[in-house]
Amino acid sequence: MHLPDLTDAEASLLGEMRERLSAQIAQAGGALPFDRFMEAALYEPGLGYYVNGRRKFGESGDFVTAPEVSPLFSRCLARQIAECLVNLGDGCVLEVGAGSGRMAADTLAELETLGVLPERYLILELSPSLQQLQCDTLDRDVPHLRSRVEWLSQLPTDGFRGVLVGNELLDAMPVHRFRRCGDAWQELSVAVDNGAFVDHWTELQSVGMEQALAGIWPDPGEVVDGYSSELNMRLVPWLRAVAESLTAGYVILIDYGYTQREYYHVERSQGTLICHFRHRAYTDPYLLPGLADITANVDFSALAHAALAQGFELCGYTTQVHFLIDNGLEQMLASSDPNRVKQHMALMQGVKKLTLPGEMGERFKVMALARKSSPALSGFRTRDMRDRL
Repeated sequence: MHLPDLTDAEASLLGEMRERLSAQIAQAGGALPFDRFMEAALYEPGLGYYVNGRRKFGESGDFVTAPEVSPLFSRCLARQIAECLVNLGDGCVLEVGAGSGRMAADTLAELETLGVLPERYLILELSPSLQQLQCDTLDRDVPHLRSRVEWLSQLPTDGFRGVLVGNELLDAMPVHRFRRCGDAWQELSVAVDNGAFVDHWTELQSVGMEQALAGIWPDPGEVVDGYSSELNMRLVPWLRAVAESLTAGYVILIDYGYTQREYYHVERSQGTLICHFRHRAYTDPYLLPGLADITANVDFSALAHAALAQGFELCGYTTQVHFLIDNGLEQMLASSDPNRVKQHMALMQGVKKLTLPGEMGERFKVMALARKSSPALSGFRTRDMRDRL
């Protein structure tokens, strides 16, 4: 695929990122585990993709998220959050990784309309530039609600009661990559050869990988030679931290992904890792570190099992389209004034992108977890796919 030419500023940032990564590889003895390479490419202070200040969201960025596609996404999500807050009796909302702030602004506005405004809307965001973007969005669109919003750099250590929400959060977690080579498993590290980043395969070295792979394939002889994929080994520690922080409430996670049997199907033999740069998708994570988003699909079976192990109850698992419909999407669309042709058509186009199977409707899934709270939620009324996990 032909990628767009870089600006001078982008070329400079890319050069610095490559130097920083090369130094880290040298410090690691010549090979850096892939998850640490991915972590640096995404989060290295001042240079990583999510912290370097480049525009990422929307038509002029690298990709478009559901809250940017249509305000109806966040309004539907707000209705599910409202039900959770009513169940709890009180509580706050914590959005982890709030992007442009679009979802926060639209969610707060809808919660106000519903009469279920939380006293605090917390945003956990590590990027100073994204914090500023979020602040600007809130100041512009819901200035009267801005005082309810607080920014955090970590999960609340004194505990919180409420609803934690993450849209396209888990796909940005660094992953380990592995392959089957002959009758053995191998783990991917990254090395440097003639100034270029290259694959460096070794025997399994990371703690827990052998056990995780045995859980997926009790008989590794079933795996064809050359099969490769990825594992999110950071999911369990993250859920443990969430469980320790959330005294009572809910976790709602929306992302693209599969059940475990779908994820590791023999026909998906090269994994799901993908990069995005100016709305182009490609598979080489070494090409534009710091400039391109690097993501992997979510294994929702692993997410569910890890959540249960941390004491959560599984409220439901469904497709984005069914979650949105169960939270009032059709009624919201029907209330749109067709005489305002331009606005109505834009709303229709957004809904199509959110719901059609070939767009986001079936590819994105929603999972909700409960902790010391009622697990019955309206968003999973029509189609609950927990039995597939």
